[in-house]
Amino acid sequence: MIQGTGSNVGKSLIVAGLCRLFANRGLKVRPFKPQNMSNNAAVTADGGEIGRAQALQAQAARVPLSVHMNPILLKPETDTGAQVIVQGKRFGTLKACEYGKQKAQLLPKVLDSFSEIESGADLVMVEGAGSPAEINLRAGDIANMGFAEAADLPVVLCGDIDRGGVIASLVGTYSVLEAAERERIRGFFVNRFRGDPSLFDDGMSEITRRTGWAPLGVVPWFSQAAKLPAEDALGLSDGAGRGPVKIVVPVISRIANFDDLDPLRMEEGVTLTLVQPGDPLPGDADLVLLPGSKSTVGDLGFFRRQGWDVDLKAHHRRGGHILGICGGYQMLGRTISDPEGIEGRAGTVEGLGFLNVDTELTADKSLIEARGKHLATGAEVSGYEIHIGRTEGPDCARPLLHIREADGTPKLDGAQSADGRVAGTYLHGLFTSDTFRKAYLQGFGATSTLAYEQSIDGVLDDLAAHLETAMDVDRILEIAKTR
Repeated sequence: MIQGTGSNVGKSLIVAGLCRLFANRGLKVRPFKPQNMSNNAAVTADGGEIGRAQALQAQAARVPLSVHMNPILLKPETDTGAQVIVQGKRFGTLKACEYGKQKAQLLPKVLDSFSEIESGADLVMVEGAGSPAEINLRAGDIANMGFAEAADLPVVLCGDIDRGGVIASLVGTYSVLEAAERERIRGFFVNRFRGDPSLFDDGMSEITRRTGWAPLGVVPWFSQAAKLPAEDALGLSDGAGRGPVKIVVPVISRIANFDDLDPLRMEEGVTLTLVQPGDPLPGDADLVLLPGSKSTVGDLGFFRRQGWDVDLKAHHRRGGHILGICGGYQMLGRTISDPEGIEGRAGTVEGLGFLNVDTELTADKSLIEARGKHLATGAEVSGYEIHIGRTEGPDCARPLLHIREADGTPKLDGAQSADGRVAGTYLHGLFTSDTFRKAYLQGFGATSTLAYEQSIDGVLDDLAAHLETAMDVDRILEIAKTR
């Protein structure tokens, strides 16, 4: 189990890299994370959902996705509450204090999922969440030491030197853990070092002296990490390209499945700009893309409070294009009704009014893998749906896509305005399809040569080679065998 001294120390990336490294050695590797918190989710073939980080780790291990790779997924809807997903399905929406009381009861399901993943695997790479040093959360813990003890796993601890204080964070973690938990940690490594790693030799020796843990390496900064899907919205950044086509994305407060943007971020012919709250939408955008949201009604209000609704109208008057994906699609309609109060207070709110459609939020959740074609160009497209609600109206007579679900069921998806400049779709991941992305961007005058999935696979191989050089991976494998 890879645990960390805090959130965002690089655990997800390291686990992905080790999954690819050991898979390249011929081992049957599986990723696992007992509890994750993220609004970036992936749909599994059996109609469930898991954290996007575990989907990337499964890709690294070259294995299909399973709901058991991430049995507990928390999807924040407010500052104090989250939707709880258990083994791929919606369990309910709980406040933080309510979930704290439920955690221990969920441990048997987590262990059942771990048993499923462990069966037939040579190696399971388990990722912790946050830090085991958060001893105020230790009671009923299922994410770090609580799970490690229940499953009897050896632990390797990751510290992040880029944020500073790595010696204090590693030694401090040692100091607050119980003796049995300290002994469970068999080694440590330092991540994200910039410069000559030998300059930290004394630091590694001092950590070892104070903890007794085996030093497993200093991992240099891996710049290509920016090309991989980010799990947390804190990892969002503008695109690397500075092309003539300008795509603008307003960063709403509960942005979800924002890996939709990753292929566009890598396009050389595209300038992808993320607009932060309080900043206006630029007046020179070719396309404004409204992303998915975990709280559509709440984020619609957030959108208006930034004044973005006024900016969007001005953009449309200037002849600009608008695309909404999932929650963004729902916002573009005339109304959003929530008769059951799924997202809060029951009622109906006025949408942005760019599409002649209406959405009703319902308790049932659509979790579908699909592939098909873009009706305007005939380009192949694939992706997944992950949403609540149904959208209907006159503009649905001009669908964006014709798709088939995994079971072969055909259907039309999305809606378009009469002039074709405003469109919405429920299909996430559509820009990962090279043929669709190329055809779509060509409509704005951009040329795409990016092979997205091939590029991601290449980064994972480079990451594995990076870790092979920087870490004592043979020692890590020996530690895993001690279970």
